[in-house]
Amino acid sequence: MLKQTIKVHTALLTLLVLSSLPAWPQMVLRGEVRVDLEPVYIQYIEEPYPLDTKTAQKRALEEAALYFGAMIYGWAYDYEIGEKARAIPEQFELTSQGTIPFGDEKLFATDACLEGSYLFVWMDYRPDPSQERRIEQWKSGTIKKVQAIGNGPLAGPGAAGWLDGKKQALEDAARAAVRSLLRGTERNRPKHSTGFVALAAFPRYWMDAGRWQCGATFYIEVIDITPFPAY
Repeated sequence: MLKQTIKVHTALLTLLVLSSLPAWPQMVLRGEVRVDLEPVYIQYIEEPYPLDTKTAQKRALEEAALYFGAMIYGWAYDYEIGEKARAIPEQFELTSQGTIPFGDEKLFATDACLEGSYLFVWMDYRPDPSQERRIEQWKSGTIKKVQAIGNGPLAGPGAAGWLDGKKQALEDAARAAVRSLLRGTERNRPKHSTGFVALAAFPRYWMDAGRWQCGATFYIEVIDITPFPAY
């Protein structure tokens, strides 16, 4: 197994790290992803185990693309805060404002390190001028920076859903961040809120009680708040 993982490590460095950089000077977004070469959620027959080089490479790029897209474009949120006493359920919906497509030439790996059955890969993304402007907007005006923790299932059914659990945990952390911000700024509990939220940096993941736990920092712009008296 050690021989195989070393081969994976060497091959990934060859396949992922690009030798050329864009000609124009610009900002660089950077983050690290952790690829589990021996996933514990092997109850699904379709799940590859252990991961081969091609699968590990693809997963590293897909996960980084998710986070960079969330940092640049973010989501629009629609939050029904909920109230048990009034039998109003909590509902939180995120609508992506843009994504990084697989194969985007501005996304590449710069370094990789093998620790046990985990491959840690540092990823860079060099946004174009229009993307840079979006990033700067997240840091301006009345936009707040909030930390929160969310959770999600370890994996979806089959290899195609391997990232679903992490994505759900990240979105749940976004919900918790919006909820925390509203609690801190509103004297009375609001009924409904809309706005925008973006990832400030790559999230951290760990496992607890058979679920993904995600710790993340977000930029949040609250656009509208509806208090309960309006109903």
